[in-house]
Amino acid sequence: MSAWLPVAPCTPQACARHTGAVRSPLPALLRLLAGCAWTLLGVACALPVRLLPAPARGWLVRRWARGVPRTFGVRVTVRVHPYAPGSGGELVVANHISWLDIPLVASVLPGRMLAKSEVGRWPLLGRLAGLGSTLFIDRDRLRALPGAVDTVAAALRAGSRVVAFPEGSTWCGRGSGGVFRPAVFQAAIDAGVSVRPVRITYGTAGAVAFVGDDPLAASLWRVVRAAGLTAEVDVLAPIPAGARAFVPASGGPGRRTLARAARAAVVGTDLTATARAAADQTAVASDRANRPATSVHH
Repeated sequence: MSAWLPVAPCTPQACARHTGAVRSPLPALLRLLAGCAWTLLGVACALPVRLLPAPARGWLVRRWARGVPRTFGVRVTVRVHPYAPGSGGELVVANHISWLDIPLVASVLPGRMLAKSEVGRWPLLGRLAGLGSTLFIDRDRLRALPGAVDTVAAALRAGSRVVAFPEGSTWCGRGSGGVFRPAVFQAAIDAGVSVRPVRITYGTAGAVAFVGDDPLAASLWRVVRAAGLTAEVDVLAPIPAGARAFVPASGGPGRRTLARAARAAVVGTDLTATARAAADQTAVASDRANRPATSVHH
């Protein structure tokens, strides 16, 4: 693990605990078998589904993704901010708490997931991620970061929806989480596409938290043992990456401003003043650059 990578303070011992009602072992086992069977069905059908036209493929992916949390016993509520979807690519960013985040986002906005290379080696889910055109990146090599940004930008330019969790690590969901790392937002700026923030919240965050060195099998069992689990997915208003506030004329930190704006939307804070200040600075810089040298105002 590289020292520059984000690390959450959350640990399985301190955060990944369920204190509410529980299912008895037999019903929990049946939930686990149902969830694994539904996931295996997705793996088995992933390759032929890729051959279908985009509308049919998207419909089937959403239907399958909706079934994942349901089969594991999680009741889901989705709220979508009304908007007119464009014909090009879109970068979807969300906070990261659990492995359940992936099917939750896919059930509303299916796209190409951006994931660390280790995910490709996970049982079942890794195979499914590979068949789903996931963009795997090597997070342990800082030198590989520019290439990863270029890869994401190329996918966005080609019209793909790319889904990323820019906190860089899972958090237990009890606090505000981590900051959004700015690299992936540079890809949105380079491609000139909108960023779509998504907020994920769980009624019992401790049961679904998949943090630190928590084994996947332990997380699965904790989820199916917990009774009455709920999840809420809020698909928020898009942020245009091509806005003047995020593309400074002088090559300033546009991606950082965009990352802060997306995180502010996800955690529910107001970044209007920050965005307006960045836009004003950009306008001033542009005005100075375009002003004739002989123009003097008193």
